[in-house]
Amino acid sequence: MLYNINMELKILSKNEINLAIKDEIASLLRRKPNAILGLATGSSPVGVYEELVKAYQVRDISFNEVTSFNLDEYIGLEKGHPQSYRYFMDNNLFNHVNIIKSKTHIPSIDKNSEDYFEKYDNRIKDAGGIDFQILGIGSNGHIAFNEPGTDFNSLTHIVDLKESTIKDNSRFFNNINEVPTKAVSMGLKSIMNAKRIVIIITGKNKANALKRLMSKEITTDFPASILNRHNKVTIYADQDAASLL
Repeated sequence: MLYNINMELKILSKNEINLAIKDEIASLLRRKPNAILGLATGSSPVGVYEELVKAYQVRDISFNEVTSFNLDEYIGLEKGHPQSYRYFMDNNLFNHVNIIKSKTHIPSIDKNSEDYFEKYDNRIKDAGGIDFQILGIGSNGHIAFNEPGTDFNSLTHIVDLKESTIKDNSRFFNNINEVPTKAVSMGLKSIMNAKRIVIIITGKNKANALKRLMSKEITTDFPASILNRHNKVTIYADQDAASLL
C-alpha cells in the first residue's frame, strides 16, 4: 500500500511521545509566550499534560500569556460533572499551571446567543489562530467529535455521536447509558485552520485507524483523512498502533 508522504510519522513509546510533544510546546512558549493552544481531551493527551505540568513546576515554561481553545464538550452533563471536558482540563492541566482561566475556552451551548458557534470560530480567528493543535483519533476516524459524514468545510457545530463513539467513551462512565449522545465540536475546517497539528495514536485498538489515516484516500467517511491536506502534521504512534503498517 502507498502511504502519504505529506504527514510525518514518528513511532515511539508512549513516554517518548509525551516528552516529544511537551518539548515542542515548551519550545513554542519560549518563542511565543502568548501562543494559542488547541487542546484535546480523552486518554491520548493525558501524559502530555502531565509533562507540561512538570515543566511548569520547574519553571521551564509559563502559561501566563497563553490562550487555549478546546476541541469539544459533551451536551447534557451537569456543570462540574467529572466527565465534562471542563472538569478534565481543570484537573489535568489548568489547575496545576499559571494559565488565566478566563483565557481558556471550551465550546458549549449558550442559550443566550443563537450565533454562539460562529462566535467560537471567530474568537479563535480574532486571537490570531491556533498555533499548535493536539488531536486524538477515534476508532472510526473521528477527530474531535466530527463523526463519519461530517462536511470537510464544517465549523463549530452540534454533533449526534455515533454508536461506536459512545461505546469507545463508555469506559469513562459507570455504564454506556450514562454517555451523552450529543456534543459540541469544533469542525474539520476549524481544525485545519491550525498552523501546526500533532495527532496521538496509541494502542492496538487504533491500529486500523492509523493504517487508514496513512493511506492516500481522503473521504468524509473517515474524517481524519482531511489531515492529508494539511502541510504541517505529525502523527505520533506507538508500536501497537503501528502494528498493521
